Amino acid sequence: MGPFAIMEVFGENAKMTLQEKLATLPDRPGTYLMKNAGGHVIYVGKAVSLRNRVRSYFHASADHTPKTRRLVSEIADIEWILTDTELEALILECNLIKKLRPRFNVRLRDDKHYPYLCVTLNESFPRLTLVRSAKKDGNRYFGPYTNARAVRHSIALLSRIFRLRPCSYQITGNEPEKLCLYYHIKECSGPCAARIDQEEYRKTVEQACLFLEGHQDALLKRLKREMEAAAERLNFERAARLRDQIHALETILERQKVLSAAMVDQDVVALVSDDGNACAQLFFIRNGKLVGQEHFYLEGTTDEAMSQALGQFLAQYYQDAPYVPPEILVERDIAEHDIIEAFLRQKRGRKVHVGAPSRGEKKRLVEMAATNALEALRQLRLKLDTDKELTQESLVALKEALGLEKLPLRIEAYDISHIQGAETVGAMVVLYAGAPRKSDYRRFRIKSLGPSPDDFAAMKEVISRRLARGIQGDAKFREMPDLLLIDGGQGQLNAALEALREAGIDLPAVGLAKQFEEIYRPGESLPLVLPRHSKALHVLQRVRDEAHRFAVSYHRHLRSKRVVGSVLDGAPGIGPKRKRELLKHFGSVERIRQAGLEDLAACPGMNRHAAESLFHYLAEGEASPATPSLLSVSSASSGTESAGR
Repeated sequence: MGPFAIMEVFGENAKMTLQEKLATLPDRPGTYLMKNAGGHVIYVGKAVSLRNRVRSYFHASADHTPKTRRLVSEIADIEWILTDTELEALILECNLIKKLRPRFNVRLRDDKHYPYLCVTLNESFPRLTLVRSAKKDGNRYFGPYTNARAVRHSIALLSRIFRLRPCSYQITGNEPEKLCLYYHIKECSGPCAARIDQEEYRKTVEQACLFLEGHQDALLKRLKREMEAAAERLNFERAARLRDQIHALETILERQKVLSAAMVDQDVVALVSDDGNACAQLFFIRNGKLVGQEHFYLEGTTDEAMSQALGQFLAQYYQDAPYVPPEILVERDIAEHDIIEAFLRQKRGRKVHVGAPSRGEKKRLVEMAATNALEALRQLRLKLDTDKELTQESLVALKEALGLEKLPLRIEAYDISHIQGAETVGAMVVLYAGAPRKSDYRRFRIKSLGPSPDDFAAMKEVISRRLARGIQGDAKFREMPDLLLIDGGQGQLNAALEALREAGIDLPAVGLAKQFEEIYRPGESLPLVLPRHSKALHVLQRVRDEAHRFAVSYHRHLRSKRVVGSVLDGAPGIGPKRKRELLKHFGSVERIRQAGLEDLAACPGMNRHAAESLFHYLAEGEASPATPSLLSVSSASSGTESAGR
């Protein structure tokens, strides 16, 4: 929630009625949470005076919008958090909306999934990576973006232009002179083989950051100066490399459009709503040039409250944005303008102007952003209509193919994964109305079986546990499926049917065997074979493959923990903390085994005595045939992973 000087939570006394709570509201800044009869938070707001703001919702004479009237009709309880200032309340409101995602708030759709481009400055030789959240860890972050594919393309392009290393190899300075393919095709400068020193490599990273910030002109001038200096020193190899970088950057700059004669940094934001959907379009203008654009779909907006929605979008977006420009242009005046500007000024560290231009070049920019936002909404509506139609057709086809009584809106698929009985796990995935519902995915670790593989028993245990939790009223398993899909043939299906009978539950269930895509049904001796182009088959394949992926990923996670443990857990003086430091420093268990005594002693968290003990322990393990080496453990784990077929 953030470090606030005063933070008091009210509302824990469940015996107080709503009217009694309204009577005790303090006349102070804070954030309020409105709940429905089920105890779920349906709205989060902020106020400079909690007493005045919250009570205003319940005034019969208030000029409320239809959305506000619906909100008030569902309010059953209120809690609040006191803060020192309205600015602190705004920050807290943003955090709570992101965490709780209340139904009546304006919020970024799936904002937790937006990717960032990260420059790993906390590494000796930084690289570019795609991450899903920005942290205060010493790295540089750019974004958020909405298209992960575009971020990966940018990473590949910049890595190639600036020859930044693409690998996660842990460089310690004692590596052998071994060059990979990326160096030979001139897409890496070879820091792992000491072909470039750390200072020069860091300069290249700074150049990549300048490019990402939109300061391409300044970067080009610097590169041209460096190229001329290298040529004067007769360092023609470096001069040629800089020439190629300059040419690549100039090619990119030719595609950029000059939008502002003022040559300033601006963000242009337009928010439009159409047919219940809303989209915010952002133009990123750096030094007068359009260097990028993003659009974000929003939930919880209404046409009558667009000014307030725009202010909430600015607060939510710039809360996580790594860069705030000195000027933000919007297409309409925003609610609570002063507090939004104060929030942005705090994020930037300097003054930020938010304005809605009424004429001239700036007005043209926001109109262009609004036009693009409307086009993005049109594309979204077309996609949603198409997806809805295709999904409906597929589910109807599946209902008819399997002879189901009702449309299978909720399909649960199950899979088992193990290697020769080791680390047996089960997975449950859910497809609801044709879309994955990942919040309902569940994993099961099978512990009741012995070392011998038994897919049937494992499947029965998973289904039994899932059904038992549902019968007990567990909210995570309360909703029963319209169709149970088992990854496997007749044997796996029979195991699931036995679990259903023992639980006294009657559910439609089928098995899908991968080799010939045969559908096994209860009471049918021959499998059903649908045409390869069948929409019904495609639905089953999709959810079956997702269950297989989910099960295998969990199995691999457990297996990797077991492999690491088999080598390091028995080492004297190596506890969990030192194990983590060793793996972080060397990158893999195999590199720990290959490390010399001095390298082990130099690892953070290690001392000379611990390093000597580990070094001798690993040496004795390699020499003794009774002690399995990492290679033997890895080879035992590299067989085909069973998916319960």
